[in-house]
Amino acid sequence: MLVWLFGIILVAGAAETDFQQSTATHTDSTRQGTDSVVNKILHVDRVLIIGNKVTRNRIITRELSLKPGDTVSTKVLPGILQWDKNKLYNLRLFNTVSVRVLELPNDHIDLLVELTERWYIFPAPIFELSDRNFNEWWNNYNHDFNRINYGMRIYKNNFRGRNESLRFTAQFGYVRKFDLQYKIPNLDRKQKQGITFNFDYGAPRNVAYFTDNHKLVFLESKKIVRTSFGAGIGFSYRKTFYETHSIGLFYRQSQVVDTVLLLNPNYNNNGKTTQKFFSLSYSFNSEHRDVVLYPLKGYQFTGFIAKTGLLPNDDVNQLEINLTYAKHWPLGNGFFLSNFSSALWSSPKKQPYNVLDALGYRNQLVRGFENYVIEGPEFALNKTTIKKKIFARAWTLDAMPLEQFSYFPLAIYMKAFADFGYVQNYPYYDEKGLNQLYSNRLLTGIGGGFDIVTVYDLVLRLEYTFTQQKPAGAFFFNLKKEF
Repeated sequence: MLVWLFGIILVAGAAETDFQQSTATHTDSTRQGTDSVVNKILHVDRVLIIGNKVTRNRIITRELSLKPGDTVSTKVLPGILQWDKNKLYNLRLFNTVSVRVLELPNDHIDLLVELTERWYIFPAPIFELSDRNFNEWWNNYNHDFNRINYGMRIYKNNFRGRNESLRFTAQFGYVRKFDLQYKIPNLDRKQKQGITFNFDYGAPRNVAYFTDNHKLVFLESKKIVRTSFGAGIGFSYRKTFYETHSIGLFYRQSQVVDTVLLLNPNYNNNGKTTQKFFSLSYSFNSEHRDVVLYPLKGYQFTGFIAKTGLLPNDDVNQLEINLTYAKHWPLGNGFFLSNFSSALWSSPKKQPYNVLDALGYRNQLVRGFENYVIEGPEFALNKTTIKKKIFARAWTLDAMPLEQFSYFPLAIYMKAFADFGYVQNYPYYDEKGLNQLYSNRLLTGIGGGFDIVTVYDLVLRLEYTFTQQKPAGAFFFNLKKEF
């Protein structure tokens, strides 16, 4: 199947006409305005910014490598302008970004930054599945519409024009919860330090209390079966353009009804219906990709370490480490190759059910296993995709009264992929003979499909995947990027 699909992609590449650059994932081309043949030293006089009606200038200039008074050679200037353009777009504040040079006499230049801003206030109605993905809802739970969540989620992005974000959620339906988040990424004058506040409360009438053959089993009731409260504070330090350090302190308190412990005594692992703990985490993100939400070039490395259970009376004791690395290569003629690796290790291996980790959460999974959670204290994952851009175009809708929605990009990619993963089973499961079908063995998912990338970084993935499970092949639909 993989060879067959790869052959189709090659044929599509050979037959391709001159498609323009993917405006769905990359903004308009950077015009250099400089002589690339003769290497000269240029002097930057001014930075001119056009189109930022809400965003403050300092938020934009923070992402620029060149400032007034700097000198730069014509040899390196095109690369600097391209990466500055990418950095601005990755703020997710603008629909289009252009960074170009205005030539002046005597080897002096001005930099012109042209932007079109996004819409920043979204009172978004919630009407979504409570399950991890569409495929799990459709295949495991018989596309039951009682598992729908509804409510309202209010986003205020670019709050005060400073790239701050405020989010409030009031969700009802299958999972009832409320949360509030306020994020300030540029706390100090140098815009290197940030702070985030989180609060959440949940009172669902259902809870996943057990995993049977790698599928979540729920207790459902007309009454509330679990309440939880969480509060956290996080600090970030963005020392350079591309590297961010974050530290977070979080508190979680929850309570379940007695029935949950009768169905699964290992749910809390302490014989009590209540559970509380503090956790401290550190994460590092080295981000060098062109467009974060659908990258085609560059690399990313992340490291995460968390200690849950800081106090002697905390009900959970766990140390967790997760490392990921993603690399993206443009191969030319509209072809792109990408690879993603992830490894997780946690200890001790005996944990309460409600904190078990797995392939299947946080978008870390072997494609083709969307219906399953494969839990274990250690796992390794590798995903490889080769894709071909077959269509890319952007429209400006002049009849649209709101400028923020007048830009409509669309790009389509044909792809083939191969994923591999391995999960070590929890000792508790091995002792009880549980969830052993896909753990302690190599998992493979091979197939192909299409990615559709469009307005506001929306990615639609249509994939047909072959695995070692039966039936061997199945169609999957996802609304998230691969990695």
